[in-house]
Amino acid sequence: MGEILGIGMTHAPHLQFTDENMANVLRRLLKSERTPEAMKDPQNWPAGMRAEWGSDEGLTAARKHRAALLEGVRAARAALDDFKPDCVLIWGDDQYENFREDVIPPFCVYAFDEVDCAPFKASDGLGADSNVWNEPKDTVVKIKGHREAANLLAQKLLENGFDVTWSYRLHHAQVLSHAFARTILYLDYDRKGFPYPIIPFHVNCYGSNLRIKGKSIEGRPPPSPAPWRCYDLGKQIARIVEESPWRVALIGSSSWSHGTLTAKHHFLYPDVEVDRQRFAELQAGKLRQWRDLDADQMRSSGQHEMLNWLCLAGAMEGRKASLQLFVESYIFNSDKAMVLFPPALR
Repeated sequence: MGEILGIGMTHAPHLQFTDENMANVLRRLLKSERTPEAMKDPQNWPAGMRAEWGSDEGLTAARKHRAALLEGVRAARAALDDFKPDCVLIWGDDQYENFREDVIPPFCVYAFDEVDCAPFKASDGLGADSNVWNEPKDTVVKIKGHREAANLLAQKLLENGFDVTWSYRLHHAQVLSHAFARTILYLDYDRKGFPYPIIPFHVNCYGSNLRIKGKSIEGRPPPSPAPWRCYDLGKQIARIVEESPWRVALIGSSSWSHGTLTAKHHFLYPDVEVDRQRFAELQAGKLRQWRDLDADQMRSSGQHEMLNWLCLAGAMEGRKASLQLFVESYIFNSDKAMVLFPPALR
């Protein structure tokens, strides 16, 4: 019988930036013509946002933000090393990287023997050419895959009514999409190396709000998979793993509400209040409620990428979390959560 370790984490770019550059997304928005002039004045911001910005434009807040996130990231890496997984499945999104107009599947299982990971390439245009490790921007790392497990996963999903696509190669970008690359980057924050084979599992989180890096397409694209579908898929994957011979870490990777996706906040800051509600539900062991979340409400709150966590929530139904961290922020574009579900806790 297989065993499962569950991890919920972020792949936001902020951890790779220096503290001085962590608020670069907000700085860019404050210079944008699209931002209302009134919202460029901190006096018109929420009190919590003004407090974070402070007199040093968020530098003190950045140090606290990093420390809180690293507590979770290092706990996740320690749990991985203790668990010694045969492979690591990561639910992540794609922002016009490997999936473009030619095909955008709702779900895709990548079945690799090996894949290139260029963790800093995905941060082009974010205003920071350096990183906290002082590593070259064109760094490429070879990451092992687990084709056998990925093939079995796709087979069993198809047999059980989940019409997922699968792929033996990358497409346009020729390197792992940002969600997978940064997840691996952060789990190796202390540079021990990342020896675990991966199964990247694409989720079309953006759907009708396709992120195309400044380009436009005609018409309105079809939507993302529904929250309930992501939840049910995660639940089915847990069943498949439990019936397999492998020890598998299942990782839902994303931040929660994104300021740059929250129109009601002029795209400046996330929906902190709604994220607090989601975290309270997680703490209370009410992940099953997430299956009934309204897709339009999630998009209104900039929670598009939480579909990755919906998959994890389904897989972790009935399990108890040993670590629960909520790292909220108005000025660093998104709220982040870090959660661990050890194999033995049910």
